[in-house]
Amino acid sequence: MAGALQIISVAVLFVLLAYVIYSDVTRRIIPNIVNAAVALLAVPFWLGSGEALWPLVGWQLLLAVGVFAVFAGIFALGAMGGGDVKLLTALALWLPAIPYLRMLVLMSIIGGVLTLAYLVWHRKRGKAGNPEIPYGCAICLATFVALGEPIVKQLAG
Repeated sequence: MAGALQIISVAVLFVLLAYVIYSDVTRRIIPNIVNAAVALLAVPFWLGSGEALWPLVGWQLLLAVGVFAVFAGIFALGAMGGGDVKLLTALALWLPAIPYLRMLVLMSIIGGVLTLAYLVWHRKRGKAGNPEIPYGCAICLATFVALGEPIVKQLAG
């Protein structure tokens, strides 16, 4: 699965995602420059795959457009932040459709647990209203699993 260029790309991506977690927890912001870097870093990842760039790139771009359309609608409803939408769109350039869907399921589970934890913490502190959930954390943790698992399997086997 992974050539050296892919492994380096994933390693840099993981550093960026760790920063996203920090930024989202501390400031509730996922910087546009980080989302742009995540998207652009998909290019060396594709080049390191050893696969023909066509239709690989075409499918990834199509997936990213679809992801943006769906999650922009969720953003319009006020249920998700713009940085989260841009991050999910950028990450769609990294994973084929089925692994991306698995990542979304895992993201939803992690996000649900995170939401419950924040609600409990928010209520225990006696705060009114609903807390802002740093959903970028769930996105990043699910991506660590989705991209890291195949590499770990390859290195182990």
